[in-house]
Parts: sequence; structure tokens; C-alpha cells
Amino acid sequence: MYEKDGITFRKMDFKDVDGVVQIESLSFSAPWTAAMFNEELNNPIAYYIVAADGEEVVGYAGMWLIIDEAHITNIAVDPRYRRRNIATTMIRLLIEKAREMNLRAMTLEVRTGNFQAIELYKRFGFKTEGCRKGYYREDGEDALIMWLTL
Repeated sequence: MYEKDGITFRKMDFKDVDGVVQIESLSFSAPWTAAMFNEELNNPIAYYIVAADGEEVVGYAGMWLIIDEAHITNIAVDPRYRRRNIATTMIRLLIEKAREMNLRAMTLEVRTGNFQAIELYKRFGFKTEGCRKGYYREDGEDALIMWLTL
């Protein structure tokens, strides 16, 4: 567990799923369901954290641990809590976890139009290595593939 500016960062638990789904639905046009997050919490290669203000979940981030790489699956912050470095802290914590596990690299996909997220990832050293054309089914937007060598 880690605390910064009154926000607690900890490993996600089943009791967090409702709050995570609420943030997911506010953040994405094709949100994951509660069942999907419950599956992730049972998935041995998945690692998820939440940011909480007291008991309220205000952000979450997750990654899959595949052989010697980490794949960031999703990251979102409640709109009321954005611009408070919560996403930045969660990415830093995921990177620290990946380094603890001696992983060699991290990857993620991000919408080509999500300029704020792209800039955030670049600040951590992620580099664009490719593009997945039409990756997002709901609107056909392309995804940048970004990598960070650990």
C-alpha cells in the first residue's frame, strides 16, 4: 500500500469492482463489465491496483504479466479526480512492480487521438513502435503500440 496526497494506492480486491466499473463506464465507449474485472482478479497473470479516497475507488490500472513482459491493459481515473497525478502515480507503481519482477519491458495500446495519455506515457519513456489499424471496434480508431524497456 502507498499513500500520496490523501489518496491510497493498493492492490485491487473484489470489493472494488463496482467502483472500478463505474469509472470504466465514465471513461470508455466500450467499457469492461463487472464480470470481466472479476475474471481479471482470478487471472494468475493479471495485476491490478486501485486509487482510493477513503473507501471510494477513484482510479484503477492493470497489467498482464506475460513471460518477461508486462502489458498494461487499462488505466482510468474518475473524471472528478483527474489532473491530480493519480494516473501518473499508478503508472509509476506498475513500472515499479514490473521491475521488482525483473521483467524486461512493458507495452500498451493507446488511441491515436488520446494525446494526453500518449504524452503521459512518453514522460515515462514509452516509445511508439507501431500502429494497429482499426484496433478499437466501436469506432475503428487506430491504436499506437508503445513500449518501454525496463
